[in-house]
Order: sequence, then structure tokens, then C-alpha cells
Amino acid sequence: MKILESAPSRYDLGIKIITLGRINRVYDRLVESIKPGFNVLDIGCGTGNLTIRILGKGAKVVGIDVNPDMIKIAKQKIEKYGFQDSAEFREEGVSELSSESDSRYDAVVSGLCFSELSDDERKFALKQIYRILKPGGLLLLADETQPNNFLKKLLHLMMKIPLTIITYLITQTTTSSLKNIDDMLRFAGFNIKSADKNWIDDFILLTAEKPF
Repeated sequence: MKILESAPSRYDLGIKIITLGRINRVYDRLVESIKPGFNVLDIGCGTGNLTIRILGKGAKVVGIDVNPDMIKIAKQKIEKYGFQDSAEFREEGVSELSSESDSRYDAVVSGLCFSELSDDERKFALKQIYRILKPGGLLLLADETQPNNFLKKLLHLMMKIPLTIITYLITQTTTSSLKNIDDMLRFAGFNIKSADKNWIDDFILLTAEKPF
């Protein structure tokens, strides 16, 4: 999901349009593995919609995003729900993950962020995520993917193009899709516990584990 800097206040609307309203259900499922007391890193926290759900599970969260306006909105949402004592926000990207200490987090989550990154950035991010997770720690990922099947790929394009145009006209938000993310996770050392795709294979909900 490629987010243009010019429209943070309209980001939530853009996400709902481009995901056909399914994003709330996806985020609810994504946090099912989060337990009370977990230390969690939310990469590309955006306006805080996923962060709020993690905090609601009784976890502590560090949310990072390169867009300060996104972080400002996220902080406002967190304060509204009274979670500010359990949340920390930083204006950072994946390049700053190298400053995190080893084995710090019980889980790392990313909602619609990895598709913004280049292949080199993804490889770097996965290497760092593996390092900063505790043994048995979880990487929870939700993002757009590209179907491999020709007919599904064609249908995906037919559906995506008009949605992308509508979304951009309203929100100045556009999108991209992941390729071979499961292979990249395995190469980084993760064990994939589950990888659930929708019927057209253009969206994935993925749980991976750092081995003990």
C-alpha cells in the first residue's frame, strides 16, 4: 500500500475503499495472537488503527512511521481511548530498525506497509525483525499480494484499476502489491505458521514465527 504524504487525514477512507471495507476484519484477525503483557512493534503504524487493537489486547506497543502527520493522528486516537501510557510513537522507517536491541519484542506487526518497500528494504526489514524478536516471537503481516494464477491475476487487475482510480481521486492514495513474501520470510529464517489468502489471492494474512 503506497501512501502519499499529502493525504494523511484521508488515509483511513482510502484504506476502506481500496480494501472494500474488509480492513477492520483483517486487523481484528491479525491481533488474535497478541497476549496481555506482550511488547509489540507496529511497523508503518499509520493513523493507529492496528495499534489501538494491539493495545486493546493488553500489550505495550511501539509504533513507527515515516510520516509525522500520520503519527500525530495516531496519538490523538490513542489518547481518545486512554491507551497513551502503553504506547510510544517514533518518526522512523525500517532503516532505523538496526538501532533496536536484540530479542526485545514478543511480536512485530505490519498492516499494509511491506508493499510500500523495495525488495532490498523488505530483506533488510525481515533480517532486523528476526533479530529483534524473542525466540518464539511472532511476525504478523497483512498486505496486498499479486496472484500467480493467470485468470486470478487478470481479474485482480480488472477489479483493482477502477478502485485505485476512485481511491486516488478521493484521497491521493495509491497501491502496490507484494511478490513472493512467503519465500522471503523463509529465507530470513522464519517458520510460517499460517498464510491465509482471500479467494482471488490478492490479499494475505500471514503469521510467522522465529524458531526457539
